[in-house]
Amino acid sequence: MNIIVVGLNHRTAPIEIREKLAFFDKELEKPLTQLHQAEGILENFIISTCNRVEVYSVVSSTEEGIRTVKEFLATYQQVEMSILEKYLYVYEGDQAVAHIFRVASSLDSMVLGEPQILGQMKAAYKIACESNTTRFFLHALMHKAFKVAKAVRTETGISRNAVSVSFAAVELAKKIFGSLHDKQVLIIGAGEMGELAVRHLISEGVQRVLVTNRTYERAVELAKAFQGTAIPFDQISEALITIDIVISSTGSPHYLLKYEDIKALLSLRKNRPMFLIDIAVPRNLDPDINQLDNVYLYDIDDLQAVVEANIRERAKEAQRAEEIIQQEVLQFSKWLKAQDVVPTIKALRKKIETISRTELERRLPGLKNLSPKDLEKIQIMVNLITNKILHDPLVALKKLSYTDEGSIYIQAIQKLFNLEVDE
Repeated sequence: MNIIVVGLNHRTAPIEIREKLAFFDKELEKPLTQLHQAEGILENFIISTCNRVEVYSVVSSTEEGIRTVKEFLATYQQVEMSILEKYLYVYEGDQAVAHIFRVASSLDSMVLGEPQILGQMKAAYKIACESNTTRFFLHALMHKAFKVAKAVRTETGISRNAVSVSFAAVELAKKIFGSLHDKQVLIIGAGEMGELAVRHLISEGVQRVLVTNRTYERAVELAKAFQGTAIPFDQISEALITIDIVISSTGSPHYLLKYEDIKALLSLRKNRPMFLIDIAVPRNLDPDINQLDNVYLYDIDDLQAVVEANIRERAKEAQRAEEIIQQEVLQFSKWLKAQDVVPTIKALRKKIETISRTELERRLPGLKNLSPKDLEKIQIMVNLITNKILHDPLVALKKLSYTDEGSIYIQAIQKLFNLEVDE
């Protein structure tokens, strides 16, 4: 019995290959069941996202199991094996366990520390459970993986710092205002990053969204998406009197807001802080605006610098996360090795107890003069002798099963006592 991983991801395969191998959640039961029926596949679980397709399996033979999974992927998704082989990676044993823990903890993601992968793994695992392709070992492994992911998130800062420009803008806004629950935002233009930043702000509780664009119809369309209000382009200055956050993302070659424009508004705003995000290239907002009191202006380079600093910080935290994973892999490996010895222990105990019971029953007819109480004492004595004989070898076998030579001792016990072991 061994655990294997066969798959590919954004590092090993281009999007054209990942698309060909992708599975849809609603259709996962069929491939899961088909692979589960293959000889030597004891348990299996498929995770398929835009960045990875991986098969986790418990197999009776590692080499044959790997070959079976590869052939399944090639055949089911109709991709030539010669092409598929170029992009696949394979892990087995402790390396497979470590990889699964790393995936769950978002250490193997395109964006280090992103939270989506854990939810995707849980959803895929649920489908595998409902398809009855997971059993004892994958249940234990996946529940352990989820606990490891939680430990990584709570004990490290791997997911604390924003690593996208749009989310970095939101993080800066929270530093300036604290809570965003009573804040109002104005989005100028319809750029993709600006739109994404507004969505992040709304998720943080921004109260009101105003949208303006040179094409008013486009402003109305975008406002509907945010459940906000569209305003004409020439009413920007009036809106800025009450607005807390401005996001500008237009294709204008000139400044839309200048130093003098914002300065004239400060007395009307009663010096309330204003946060301006200029995501446009070329810039929409005059850089001199940042010289005004209680006005905070960040452009795309400022945000990118924050993102790069946060990526470096996440990389540091990833080292701590790797240490957590190494320790958890050792623990799981120890537990897994202990499971290998359980059938042998049960078989040895069953054989010794059967011999003791059989021999006692053979002698009982010749002990007619003994009272029922005496017979009970003899039964107890035989049980005690059996347990004492078994104690030392069973304790030693459990300890030895954790070592690299554990399988040798298990096989020796099976051979010496001619055991019939149920796998």
